[in-house]
Amino acid sequence: MKKISISDLRTAIDRAGLGDDAFERIQQALASEPETAPAFEAAHVSYYLGALLIIGAMGWFITSAWDRLSGVTIAAIALAYAAAFGVAGVRLFRRPSTRIPGGLLVAVAVCMTPLAVYGMERAAGWWPATDPGSYTRFHPWIDASWVVMELATVAAAALALWRVRYPFITAPAAYALWYLSMDGTAWAFGKHWTFQQECHISVFFGLGLLLAAWFLDSIPATNTMGTDSNGTGTTGMDFAFWFYLFGLLTFSGGLTLLDSHSEWSKAAYCLIHFVMLVLALVLRRRVFLVFGGLGVFLYLAQEAETHFRNSFGFTAALTVIGIGFIAAGIAYKKNEARLQASLAALMPGRIRERHA
Repeated sequence: MKKISISDLRTAIDRAGLGDDAFERIQQALASEPETAPAFEAAHVSYYLGALLIIGAMGWFITSAWDRLSGVTIAAIALAYAAAFGVAGVRLFRRPSTRIPGGLLVAVAVCMTPLAVYGMERAAGWWPATDPGSYTRFHPWIDASWVVMELATVAAAALALWRVRYPFITAPAAYALWYLSMDGTAWAFGKHWTFQQECHISVFFGLGLLLAAWFLDSIPATNTMGTDSNGTGTTGMDFAFWFYLFGLLTFSGGLTLLDSHSEWSKAAYCLIHFVMLVLALVLRRRVFLVFGGLGVFLYLAQEAETHFRNSFGFTAALTVIGIGFIAAGIAYKKNEARLQASLAALMPGRIRERHA
């Protein structure tokens, strides 16, 4: 669908002979519509950078100085942050002009959940497994004792989405589920789990995330998320992206790390990633194109190295593979309209609405 600029709109109104005040009336009507899919603006960089800095300060970049605080103090600080950012975010989200920073602040509030739960567990002296030690180990280390923190984050994100329908709030939930795929393995198998078992569980968790994302895309936006509890329109917003991203990261990552010397298993790996390329067309999701392309490339590169090792044929093989990808892209572009029409029936409801 063509994007209409202000000048295009003025020209169309003049050609249609709608009158001098038609442009002002149309502009006022558009301004009263709820913001659904805002265009990228320079201010958005500042919004997201600020939110990520706050999340990082209370998560990824937290220092060992926090180890000197009691569990009650840690929980109190995290809950205070969550309350402050949550209240501010809900208020900002009510106004169309500040919907983005409002939604981001609510997401920041959700990201305080792991620290708050950690403080409570530290104060109570209770852990699902053993004492995991410093909170600084939460992101880099796999540990069964992080499971409750991750489950609580998913629950907090679901509660926040019920109050504020903003897509980025799904990011901490998807992120926590990604961690849960690893820490859940440690909880299920204890100290006896193997790397292969971890990879298998990662694959199944990733598949679950992808199915959840497909479900979100399959529900027509006009029937499920037309308004939030504040009456603010959310039709057309993409609530499935982060589940697709972390689902593919977990699913494809688990498949890639599985050590298999069987040629049939390797061929199946390639086929699965080729199917991702087809799904990229059906779902209109570039993230499938990225992961699918990488998977197919890794398979072909490995096969080329195996059969043409220590020979000039290896360079030639990779060159042929590259030419093949380019030729496939050209062929697709020539038949894009016909292929998209044939795949339209397979598209989830929300995708069809978005590209209708």
